[in-house]
Amino acid sequence: MILDLPLDRLRSRRSVKWQKYGPDVLPLWVAEMDVDLAAPIHDVVTAMVAQSDTGYTWSADLPGAYAKFAQARWALDVDPAKVYVLQDVMRGVLEVLQTGTAPDAGVVVNPPVYHPFFATIEHIGRRVVQVPLVVDDGGRYQLDLAGLERAFRDGARAYLMCSPHNPVGRVWSHDELRAVVALAAAHDVLLVVDEIHAPLVHAGSRFVPVHAVDEPGARDAIAVMSASKAWNLAGLKAAVVVAGSDRGWRTVASMGEEVGYGTGILGAAAALAAFTDGADWLDELLADLEHRRTLLADLLAEHLPTIGYRLPEATFLAWLDCRALGLADPYAHFLQQAKVALQPGEEFGDPGKGFVRLNFATSEQILTDAVQAMSRSL
Repeated sequence: MILDLPLDRLRSRRSVKWQKYGPDVLPLWVAEMDVDLAAPIHDVVTAMVAQSDTGYTWSADLPGAYAKFAQARWALDVDPAKVYVLQDVMRGVLEVLQTGTAPDAGVVVNPPVYHPFFATIEHIGRRVVQVPLVVDDGGRYQLDLAGLERAFRDGARAYLMCSPHNPVGRVWSHDELRAVVALAAAHDVLLVVDEIHAPLVHAGSRFVPVHAVDEPGARDAIAVMSASKAWNLAGLKAAVVVAGSDRGWRTVASMGEEVGYGTGILGAAAALAAFTDGADWLDELLADLEHRRTLLADLLAEHLPTIGYRLPEATFLAWLDCRALGLADPYAHFLQQAKVALQPGEEFGDPGKGFVRLNFATSEQILTDAVQAMSRSL
């Protein structure tokens, strides 16, 4: 199994996941997996380091590799000439919003949502417009289409969408995306879609790229994507911004050539290897993640039955409803009393209060130990 690394090996890592908290804490917080690199990625990166091949980045092959991966994985036609390579997804989001909207423009987000969305929008002098997700009678998160329409009608100029959604794990259906595209087109709203978790969709769900939506205007959306989540490459720095039309490409191209200079040479090579030769490893990973998400459900049912948990349709992140526990701050309680580090729900916006996000991309033993420690702390 890919997700089966021993704790002592993991504690020697230098990443923020393993360095932020003390050696007595089990870190299940930031979206970083406890895996070894896929062999094709390991081989190319180690060969480059062995040759001291760490100069300026050459990434001309990456757009074509991503296009082939998208066609094979999702039957999506991508024009490599409309793919811009840069260092990471959030830099892509920042640059697209900065070039595609005016200062003080409203940008819609759907909390609870990936927390850097808020800071990035504010950093470039745009306004965060919140249209929270709603929960249906079955406990499943849904888009508030009426709320989106109101926000667009009231003057919001862009919509930053998370698809699949982090942290709630929803995979938006074709009909949901078609409704979003239609609303954005009707109000001339720039649609920017963070698709970083697209390769991490579980059995029973199907990822629909925004550019595959059967609705006029879908190709005018701009997608931002990276191999960093699916192949655990966050520190190597490479991502792609994908335009589906000439109109979208004008926005992307206006970012300027210098934006792409932040791409790491090892990141570009690793992403190329992932998209070209990493599909088998990804499929094995998905099988492991399928086991982990159900193992977590079993562990919670046995040890923490009052915590609400719905199996995510994508990602390796669990959105846990701890409100029934009566804790003022579930994150602080579990960190201090159980020595388990999770992500505080309120970081994802006000609807996240009383929740925590748990990363289950780890070994069975670590996941089991963490849940049992959380139970004992209560």
